[in-house]
Amino acid sequence: MPPLRTALLQSSGRPGHVDENLKVLNSAARRAADAGARLLVCPELFLTGYAIGADVPRLAEPADGPSARAVAEIAVRHGLAVLYGYPERAGEEIFNAAQLIGPDGGALANYRKTHLFGCFEQEWFTPGEQPVVQAELDGVRIGIVICYDVEFPENVRAHALAGTGLLLVPTAVMHPFQFVAESVVPVRAFESQLYVAYVNRTGPEGDFEFVGLSCLAGPDGAVRTRAGRGEELVIGEVDPELLSASRAANPYLRDRRPGLYGSLV
Repeated sequence: MPPLRTALLQSSGRPGHVDENLKVLNSAARRAADAGARLLVCPELFLTGYAIGADVPRLAEPADGPSARAVAEIAVRHGLAVLYGYPERAGEEIFNAAQLIGPDGGALANYRKTHLFGCFEQEWFTPGEQPVVQAELDGVRIGIVICYDVEFPENVRAHALAGTGLLLVPTAVMHPFQFVAESVVPVRAFESQLYVAYVNRTGPEGDFEFVGLSCLAGPDGAVRTRAGRGEELVIGEVDPELLSASRAANPYLRDRRPGLYGSLV
């Protein structure tokens, strides 16, 4: 099985301007496809911007709304899958969500953030209740969590046990939490034996200063590609053969003793 070439779009786009962010996405998709990528991953709430405050209800859309259709057109135009973050409206509730659209324009998976960070998110969003959401792309089982979710080892381990080989993590990590991108993410990849694509926003936005440092970390704990602090598109490969070899050599998942862990829940 050939490696899955994966592009990470580190960008904050234009907060509050969905049409402009779709243009940024289209441009990135073209560049990613030209580089041979089959998957493009965008940051948390990329569609609308993160620090949008009271505009959350106005900008929220259903999972099959007009922006989802626009992203599907971009995916088909450039022949690659796209994972984008957006505020999802479902009835009276709004979720901090991320949707994966396939190269044929079909919706492959939609995930709602389960662990909301800080007063802003807790004021405007409802937490999701489904911890493991997966899809298949080119023979790779893909999972999705969002930002703060990856900082809970239970979340990532649940994905590993469910067979996730590549965990997509659209994020909005801010100063002074850059150690999450630098240290926590590679450790999560190693301890749960999977790839982690961690894709961040960058620069000032409202009261926040996003730190960039997007990365693709492998099951050996090594970072395959790493962005700097500014706007950037970086590309790395998810190698199923390396993943299988690493899981065979590393005993973490085999040596677990679940009967000892009841007190965790």
